[in-house]
Amino acid sequence: MTERYVLDLQEVDETQVVVVGGKGAHLGGLSRIEGIRVPAGFCVTTDAFRRIMAEAPSLDDRLDQLSRLNPDDREAIRTLSAQIRRTIEGIAVPDDLTAAITRALARLGEQAAYAVRSSATAEDLPTASFAGQQDTYLNVVGPTAILQHVSRCWASLFTERAVTYRQRNGIDHRTVHMAVVVQRMVFPHASGILFTADPVTGNRKVATVDAGFGLGEALVSGLVNPDVFKVRHGEVVAKAIAAKQRAVHALPTGGTQEVAIDSRRQEQPALTDAQVVRLVQLGRRIEAHFGRPQDIEWCLVDDGFQIVQSRPITTLFPVPETGDQENHVYVSVGHQQMMTDPMKPLGLSMWQLTAMVAMHTAGGRLFVDVTRRLAAPASRAGLLDVMGRGDPLVRDALETVLDRDDFVPSLPDAGPGGPPTGGASATIETDPAIVTELIERSQVSIAALERDIRTKTGPALFEFLLEAFEEHKRVLSDPLSMQAIMAGMEATWWLNDTLQEWLGEKNAADTLTLSAPDNVTSEMGLALLDVADVIRPHSEVVAFLQGVEDEGFLDELAKLAGGTEARDAMEAYLDRYGMRCVGEIDITRPRWRERPTTLVPVLLDNVRNFEPGAAERRFEQGRQKAQQKEQDVLSRLRALPDGDRKAGEAKRMIDRVRTFIGYREYPKYAIVSRYFVYKRALLEEAERLVQAGVLPEKEDIFYLTFQELHDVARSNEADDRLIQQRKDAFGSYHALTPPRVLTSDGEAVTGAYRRDDVPAGALIGLPVSAGTIEGRARVILDIAEADLEAGDILVTTFTDPSWSPLFVAVAGLVTEVGGLMTHGAVIAREYGLPAVVGVERATRLIRDGQRIRVHGTDGYVEILP
Repeated sequence: MTERYVLDLQEVDETQVVVVGGKGAHLGGLSRIEGIRVPAGFCVTTDAFRRIMAEAPSLDDRLDQLSRLNPDDREAIRTLSAQIRRTIEGIAVPDDLTAAITRALARLGEQAAYAVRSSATAEDLPTASFAGQQDTYLNVVGPTAILQHVSRCWASLFTERAVTYRQRNGIDHRTVHMAVVVQRMVFPHASGILFTADPVTGNRKVATVDAGFGLGEALVSGLVNPDVFKVRHGEVVAKAIAAKQRAVHALPTGGTQEVAIDSRRQEQPALTDAQVVRLVQLGRRIEAHFGRPQDIEWCLVDDGFQIVQSRPITTLFPVPETGDQENHVYVSVGHQQMMTDPMKPLGLSMWQLTAMVAMHTAGGRLFVDVTRRLAAPASRAGLLDVMGRGDPLVRDALETVLDRDDFVPSLPDAGPGGPPTGGASATIETDPAIVTELIERSQVSIAALERDIRTKTGPALFEFLLEAFEEHKRVLSDPLSMQAIMAGMEATWWLNDTLQEWLGEKNAADTLTLSAPDNVTSEMGLALLDVADVIRPHSEVVAFLQGVEDEGFLDELAKLAGGTEARDAMEAYLDRYGMRCVGEIDITRPRWRERPTTLVPVLLDNVRNFEPGAAERRFEQGRQKAQQKEQDVLSRLRALPDGDRKAGEAKRMIDRVRTFIGYREYPKYAIVSRYFVYKRALLEEAERLVQAGVLPEKEDIFYLTFQELHDVARSNEADDRLIQQRKDAFGSYHALTPPRVLTSDGEAVTGAYRRDDVPAGALIGLPVSAGTIEGRARVILDIAEADLEAGDILVTTFTDPSWSPLFVAVAGLVTEVGGLMTHGAVIAREYGLPAVVGVERATRLIRDGQRIRVHGTDGYVEILP
């Protein structure tokens, strides 16, 4: 029975994480790769850990207590985890276990020096590296000391850091077990880390080597700065040699110590260029074996490299799969659509099936391949212009890629460049009847969809939906609709550019678009103020709403005084806007109609912060301000040379903006309205599959693509393993930050504003709605947790139309994602909120409650003392 407690490294591979933990499994896998040397050693398996845990029944209660603690209760976690560690270290190792470890040591050399390393079953995984969560002990000599350090490794599963990490990542303490790796020590001349992809840019073709003298602990612990080498295509393309004043060396009696490095050696590279290139070749072999980029710990002993660890680099954004070896440049769809969160597979495939251009997926996000359009000079100029107007960071990132040596091929202009970037040319009359007609067309199409889908089930539903998607695309690409959208945007650009030239005034169109008619998104925010007006007089209803948690609360309202009117007002609101929600381009996200509690905090803020009739007053004030601005601009223009002509042109453009800019929001409303019809039909289908025992729960369909779900409806068979894999992958995608621009080399190109006209320390962004405002920053990542007061400034990652109800309650807006014509920008201008979007890492750099000043005209944010 003793054999299962100890396994030689040569006996294990990466499939045995459950037995020997992540590190042990990877080391076993490494030792099997041809040409890779791994120090000899063995694993004390998780069976041994379970045996030890069973020796102390009191640990059971303590683990129960631990799982109930709040991850933020540092003091309680510290105390309890220390008790658990002391208990584990105090358990006497049973004789048969001691004998198994001693026999393994005798085979390798009892008095040799060893590294004793913890290897948990939840570390070095593709989705969570757990790097540095457990302990390693170097240069341990003699069986007694080794057994003692094995006990310490078991106990290190419960360091405060490891416990907190598991609690924050929702990992049950009981499901993680600890194996221990015992390996012969190597006494290297140099050591360090090799990343087979650049960990900063993500470029898979560039390997990075960090190197220092002595043991790698000096680098890992931050004692010295390493030499850094970058290698591309087998040659060192960049290097920075650090002054390495100290190193960590092993002591003959056991343990390690810091030593000073001779001043003549400090500036010498720890590796020669030839050694670096050889090391990267070994790294590429390891990467090919594990099938993904690796973070590798290495040692140089005599003139040979030994590998002491390899784990996946979990922070890299994945690359879309193309099946060819060509270079590709991808632009993020999420940054255009104001939704950079990961989407579930059904959400991704539905957007792909209804979008106007081909889209690729990676890391739970959508990307458009713009390589062909960048390759030909004419389409390149058009693409850069549109991207630059929308989001200067995307334009700068694309220009950065174009500056690279021949990454994008050059094609003649006549190539198939996809649709023209600017859309249809705006040659339509300035006629409000056009907008009325377009909205009616859309409503008729949605009504027909709702009517015809009712009778469809099973495979017939999917056939019907495929036809409905074609109608969806036809409505979206309606030339008149495209012209109306472009007319509004081009008139905005004309006003901003021309009035700056003629009057020296920035962003004049921002005031001219206040309270523009026919904007379904800004109407949605004002309509919730009207609902608040209905609720405000009824104190019982307000008190009831403050405690609401159950989604069925609307039915309960009727029992209260004033509750029937309150319910009717909310129902009417949900009938018009209930298909909306945060992240609405992902069909799998819960809609307001499905989860009306989402709106309750915003509604209660409106009850508290506003007087009756606020919606009408807000709209009217905006309309009057726009009118005054128009008169002001026109009278100033008439005073200029050739003033009548200039005023006439400006008046035509102002009328054009007022006529068409509100419609800019309508197509998205129509898409999301159609989406909700599709979703309800698919969920009914899912209910049938659950009743038939094909799926355990309805929401499982969200982890299948539309095509896969069609197959399940036909065959009445589902792959449970695939669904679970998709759930795990989706969970891991939340930790990834999608880049605005991504290359097929895996390089995430972020872009920069390249401006020198802002104060030192200010956060730079894109000015999208004029004015300057000072106030308290409210950093809100979830609309359901909004708690706003008059004068607050909303700071968040992105705002899609569902955030509009919050806009009426705030004084300014700052987002990490956005462009000049994205929804948040359009609505901020309509409501007259100073706004700066595209502020990188705003939600991390601005703390909730800090006072900030938003410069909406000049595009920067100051954090005030």
